[in-house]
Amino acid sequence: MSEKTGSAKRKKLVSDILVNGALLILVLMWTIPTIGLLVSSFRTRFDISTSGWWSVFPHREWVKVTERELGDDLDRDGVMEIEGVTGTFKEFRDGIETSDGKRITWIGNKRLGRIEIQENKWTMRTDFTTENYGQVLAGKEFEIRQADGSVKIEQGDNFWGAILNSITVTIPATLIPILIAAFAAYGFAWMRFPGRRVFFIIVVALLVVPLQIALVPILRDYTKLDLNGTFLAVWLAHTGFGLPLATYLMFNYISGLPRDILESAFIDGASHFTIFTRLILPLSVPALASFAIFQFLWTWNDYLVALVFIGAKPDVQVLTMRLAEIVGSRGSDWHLLTAGAFISMVLPLVVFFSLQRFFVRGLLAGSVKG
Repeated sequence: MSEKTGSAKRKKLVSDILVNGALLILVLMWTIPTIGLLVSSFRTRFDISTSGWWSVFPHREWVKVTERELGDDLDRDGVMEIEGVTGTFKEFRDGIETSDGKRITWIGNKRLGRIEIQENKWTMRTDFTTENYGQVLAGKEFEIRQADGSVKIEQGDNFWGAILNSITVTIPATLIPILIAAFAAYGFAWMRFPGRRVFFIIVVALLVVPLQIALVPILRDYTKLDLNGTFLAVWLAHTGFGLPLATYLMFNYISGLPRDILESAFIDGASHFTIFTRLILPLSVPALASFAIFQFLWTWNDYLVALVFIGAKPDVQVLTMRLAEIVGSRGSDWHLLTAGAFISMVLPLVVFFSLQRFFVRGLLAGSVKG
């Protein structure tokens, strides 16, 4: 008996190690890029273009000790002797190590190059700055040093308008389908009317319909109704696309509520509206919060629906459209792109961590009966 118990404990220990190890790997796979994005958003343009974000941690790197100008007497197309080391231009460009542990490196081109003498030392690249966020949020001007040494002044990207537009789109597009779906789910769960089962099957069937096939017909209708390019158009679109899932989730939860509570309310003379507002809504907070997280994240990160129904007008651009625009116009300015990307993550993270205690309860709503 003791051998069987010991074997069971060992199997459980191995199982726990495997499961926890797999979960740890998944967490690291998701967390490490986020940390890299955050670190990069505070790094300078030069550091981002010359080293990875992980260089902020202690590491060994060739560090410049001194430098010297090149004389005109060197044969740049042949073998040269510099600081007691011989080599070709290509070899010096790659760096030639000396016997005393230093490295001789040619910086620049053949005509305007210079020599750096480097040593391999422990170092950290911790030259952090908040200028990236200032350029992205406040639209501050910033300098770009060109290859020829000249300085170019460019205007930063002001994200505040796009952030406010995203909030204006996301909050109504989250609350409207939640309210409608809660009413519908209550009707499907506790009210008896002709065609109830057929209507519910239709709602569930709409879950498998790709939203992409509905964009063009809806766009035509919006154009006829003069709704295209307005926030109302996006609210209605997200409401329509989100209602099937919201209704299904809410139905599973509301149908699993104790029947005794509702029957007692009916006996006391409460109407369906009173029961819904006084009992169903307070008891359905986990399901409401679960769908709120789904809908908020989907609407906040949406690009396609906003692009189709709002367009590229600057006064109504949402944050995802603004980010896509600077990817096209500032594709090499990673210090601005990372700052803008991290700004877009802050509010969804706040919403998720505020509601996550209801998340699992809402997802499991109605999954176990009895």
